[in-house]
Amino acid sequence: MTPFAEVIGDPIAHSKSPLIHRFWLEKLGLAGDYRATQVLGSDLGDFFARRVADPDWRGCNVTVPHKLAVLDHVPDPGDVRATIGAANTVFRGSDGALIATNTDAAGFLSPIADLDLAERPVVVVGAGGAARAVLFALSRSGVGKVTVLNRTPLKAAALLAQFGLKGEALPLTARLPAAGLLVNTSVLGMTGQEALDLDLTPLADHAVVYDIVYAPLVTPLLASAEARGLDIVDGLEMLVGQAALAFELFFGAAPPREHDEELRARLLA
Repeated sequence: MTPFAEVIGDPIAHSKSPLIHRFWLEKLGLAGDYRATQVLGSDLGDFFARRVADPDWRGCNVTVPHKLAVLDHVPDPGDVRATIGAANTVFRGSDGALIATNTDAAGFLSPIADLDLAERPVVVVGAGGAARAVLFALSRSGVGKVTVLNRTPLKAAALLAQFGLKGEALPLTARLPAAGLLVNTSVLGMTGQEALDLDLTPLADHAVVYDIVYAPLVTPLLASAEARGLDIVDGLEMLVGQAALAFELFFGAAPPREHDEELRARLLA
């Protein structure tokens, strides 16, 4: 029998997670597999009931739209619900029981670890599960004022309050403040979704624009940022960062990050 993990979501065909985890399994010479599985929201309960009974199943990553709902179906001993409020990883504990956790926050910070975020004003687009992880990470980084743009500003305002961040919630059509970091956590700009149309003129000249969307890799937002001469971080950076943490939970071995350049080339092929 072969141990396996997977990523679940709806849709899921665009996911690059199988390529990442299979690459690491191959490099380490480990027996195992990693798959992409479409799961409807109405089927989440049945899905986990089936998987927990399968001794070969090591866990799963969770993507849109299930990052909040998964906490209704999986034990949460680390109290992810009360902290981040969303889970992106489910794995087996030492007793075989399922555990929900979140690797998105650390994965988000990984590619900007050298960036001094202290007192830096930040704009975050979106207020879903990924936004929760990003805002949680920012709340631990000593950032300055945080502006959240969302179709429903009231929802965004609630997240600012939850994470103890000073700032304001505005509609997507609002003019950007002079921020030093802009992060898109929404699906806007993803293949099949409408573009995220923002005027980046107000951003500081040293600003970094970070888009967690990775299909396409160069989103309209990142293209606009490059045209303005701003530094950018694409969605593959966060994807690989959070995947590395999950891989160790699933397969009990640290991924070989010394091959990141080769992995990136394969992801872009």
